[in-house]
Amino acid sequence: MRLLRSTDLALRLLMRLAVLEGGTPTTREVAADMEVPYTHAAKVVAELQHLGLVDARRGRGGGLSLSDRGRTASVGAVVRAFEGDGDVVECEGDSPCPLNSGCRLRGALRRAQEAFFASLDPLTLADVTADPTGPLLLQIGRTP
Repeated sequence: MRLLRSTDLALRLLMRLAVLEGGTPTTREVAADMEVPYTHAAKVVAELQHLGLVDARRGRGGGLSLSDRGRTASVGAVVRAFEGDGDVVECEGDSPCPLNSGCRLRGALRRAQEAFFASLDPLTLADVTADPTGPLLLQIGRTP
């Protein structure tokens, strides 16, 4: 299973915000630091804000910060929110699979997907930003 780019960016953005002390970077700064297009970062920030994980303030003195909910959020819950609960493979749609009526693979893939999410559920941002990751996150975007 491969995560969507938006899921990857959401996790990295949350991790970055989790280690910043007192800083409130703007979406534009985060996009530049993580070397992603501003429009992509803005969509991810909007979704994180909608989920209640990030507080975004506009104007002078504004920027991004983790909400209380964001500090305690499960990594698995974040991944589920961005990835959705769709099947790993497309069994129906424009060209439905001919095995659809008697396929045992679909259920096995669903169980594997749930096991993947379940393995991420107990992890929090504190878990994934502990040393040595935290100090590395602080170096992102800095020029030597």
